[in-house]
Amino acid sequence: MPDTILELHGLDAHYGDFQALYGIDLHVTEGEVLAIIGSNGAGKTTMMRSISGLLSNRRDQIRYRGGAIGSLRADEVALKGIALVPEGRQLFPSLSVEENLLIGGQVGRQGHWDLKTLYDLFPILEERRNVPSTSLSGGQQQMVAIGRALMSNPDLILFDEISLGLAPVIIKDIYAALPGIISQGMSAVIVEQDISKALSVSSRVYCLQEGRVSLEGASDTVSREEISRAYFGID
Repeated sequence: MPDTILELHGLDAHYGDFQALYGIDLHVTEGEVLAIIGSNGAGKTTMMRSISGLLSNRRDQIRYRGGAIGSLRADEVALKGIALVPEGRQLFPSLSVEENLLIGGQVGRQGHWDLKTLYDLFPILEERRNVPSTSLSGGQQQMVAIGRALMSNPDLILFDEISLGLAPVIIKDIYAALPGIISQGMSAVIVEQDISKALSVSSRVYCLQEGRVSLEGASDTVSREEISRAYFGID
């Protein structure tokens, strides 16, 4: 059986007095693609922010390769080998495409991904490497965000709302690139509102509903009826 790479144990998360997550238990194994689904406000992005260190939690609530990382800063989490492709891309607008990509490489981890392998994956980025990142289309900006994360050579990559706001043809292109990304032995967690897409690329799926896990199962066996009940909180 593959080793477990990431574990959440009773993960709670707060924004001031507001509690966004309630006792989340979750695990990701080596080389696995895990899907996280749920409606807006279900807690998906909060969970991703917690794992990546953008939101501090109790130390032992998040374990990565056996070590407690819940209280680490985002830069410390990145050094451990976890990279986030954030919701909304969040590129640096004053920097060129290539400069945005090179920032990901500042982590200093060695591995498969560098500018050459990245441009092989997304040739359009090499063509436009010297233009401001904000001059790109939404789909191209998403490629830059993915590329920036890959440049850190992570062992675990987190995709938060990978297809949000993109045209269907662009979504198809992004998902077509995924096998080439995770074929390098990487694990991935994909937050996605397109349930069909999420199920098609993952081995297991979790559904969040109002900050709690409402469903966990194998992506190829969980039924749409089960998903609907979990998604909308219907008993």
